[in-house]
Amino acid sequence: MKPIDDAISFGQLDDIAPATLIAHMSDPRMVQHMPLLSHPWDRADADRFVAAKQACWQRDGLGHWAIFHDREYVGWGGFQKEGDDWDYGLVLRPECFGLGMAITRKALDFARCDPRIASVTFLLPPTRTKLAALRRIGAVFERTVNYENEIFSRFRVLTS
Repeated sequence: MKPIDDAISFGQLDDIAPATLIAHMSDPRMVQHMPLLSHPWDRADADRFVAAKQACWQRDGLGHWAIFHDREYVGWGGFQKEGDDWDYGLVLRPECFGLGMAITRKALDFARCDPRIASVTFLLPPTRTKLAALRRIGAVFERTVNYENEIFSRFRVLTS
């Protein structure tokens, strides 16, 4: 059996069928840990999302990926420039939540090879209370932040 990290790959969001993104982001279980997710998605939401994430790639040379496990779409995530910081986000389909740390380790390995990324920030909503795995990868709590009128805990991992 191959290691789980070898089964994880990153691709382009625009390669994912809009219906797949809509189903993922409209799953009612997603709202629990996504305070900025205010309604089920439709085609216009999916199109705006992909366009915004593709604009990050154009502007910053890095952004969010479609994420696969054994070539099956499991979610999206990656890095987005927020001021001087590179913020990491990961949004998995609920049945794939168990892959989160393996995907995060692989993404952080990518970040460690990119000279632009001295550290990575994570914004977590207050509903995320199980933080041991985050601490095991070296994340340190920095402060509470208000982002789009929602409160998040900000953590940082050094990559260099």
